[in-house]
Amino acid sequence: MTDKPPGTKYPETKILSRNFGVPESWTLKVARERGAYANLEKALREMTPDQVIDEMKKSRLRGRGGAGFPTGVKWGFVPKDSDKPVYICCNADESEPGTFKDRYLMELDPHLVLEGCLIAAYAVSAERIWIYVRGEYPGSIARLEQAIEEATAANVLGDKILGTDFSCDCVVHSGAGAYVCGEETGLLESLEGKRGHPRIKPPFPAVEGAFGCPTVINNVETLSHVPWIVEHGGQAFADQGIGPDPDDPKSMGSSGTKLMGVSGQVKHPGVWEFEFGITVRELIYDYAGGPLDGRKIKAVIPGGVSMPVLLDEELDVKMGFDDLVKAESGLGTACAIVMDDSVDMVEACENIAHFFADESCGQCTPCREGCHWIEKIFRRINAGEGTEADLDLLEHLFPQIEGRTICALAEAAVWPVRSILVKFRHEFEAKLVKTPVGAS
Repeated sequence: MTDKPPGTKYPETKILSRNFGVPESWTLKVARERGAYANLEKALREMTPDQVIDEMKKSRLRGRGGAGFPTGVKWGFVPKDSDKPVYICCNADESEPGTFKDRYLMELDPHLVLEGCLIAAYAVSAERIWIYVRGEYPGSIARLEQAIEEATAANVLGDKILGTDFSCDCVVHSGAGAYVCGEETGLLESLEGKRGHPRIKPPFPAVEGAFGCPTVINNVETLSHVPWIVEHGGQAFADQGIGPDPDDPKSMGSSGTKLMGVSGQVKHPGVWEFEFGITVRELIYDYAGGPLDGRKIKAVIPGGVSMPVLLDEELDVKMGFDDLVKAESGLGTACAIVMDDSVDMVEACENIAHFFADESCGQCTPCREGCHWIEKIFRRINAGEGTEADLDLLEHLFPQIEGRTICALAEAAVWPVRSILVKFRHEFEAKLVKTPVGAS
């Protein structure tokens, strides 16, 4: 967690980050002194599973991994009469470039993550929790495994938790570094020991997930909100942030708080927790300190690398699910990547395209072939060998890739580079081969 720079004004709300900076916050002793597992005990002794789900629905908590699906609704999809075991899968495969919020939670407050997982498990009658962690996060894995060991010894995890009839165990599973395994069904395939190919849906994981059993999959940050909601009630959470737009029947709003990060060419990169409503400009200029001395902000990707870019004059939009969609971008992970006026946007597109071409699992032809084709075109333009026809070809390729695959990796590959091409077309044109006058 990054300290607030002097002169900043936006109020910070401590739900997820209240223990950040507390000495040895990752140990059970300190965590319990600061209230860890009290809300698990409240749920087990004072609430039925359905009551927990009802509070989650009231909270309007939306998934914090990027998709923004309502958490309580997802939990409600789990069948009540299944003869198969039910699982919770905590998605800790934080592989989105520029995103590092979940790492803070796992390393600084792993017992909060575990408590959220356990309350979710109680709500859907799950008997096991899988925490699927990005393999490049050895520190997070170590902290989680230590927390599991401590929690088991203290009987807040395992058989007959806290003297109740509820039993649940937890296993940490390390991923192998594939970006596509952050997609929930690709994660399940990897968890089962298979190649991480996303599945066709339906069936959805809540009905047929890990090992063919009903499975609830939620992001680390999503589950970490759950203990606070149990303590204070869903309505108290819903009262924070941005409410639904009364003029838009499809609007769900952006309730509660969010960990928001900034990386790239700014003075103070870091992670902070805010209620939804802070603007992109406030986040970058007031908290991340703005651009480096002598530089100006050229473009911002507001939520990991997979969202369309915003220009400096477009940064007064609120950090919220619906607000950023209306601005023709997206919240994504809410971890902004800042590029200043020293950045060559053609090089940036080649870099982004290379990432997605390398990370495509290859299962879907439009993504497998299209991502590599896009990368080759950007490389050719960046080398000064492209033509106007290449720009036309890119505009033809984008809709042939986007929306035509099993998972959203293809959309993630298209959205940022298409927006850069539209907003910085002059930089691409400046690198094209110039046809001599009179040449045929």
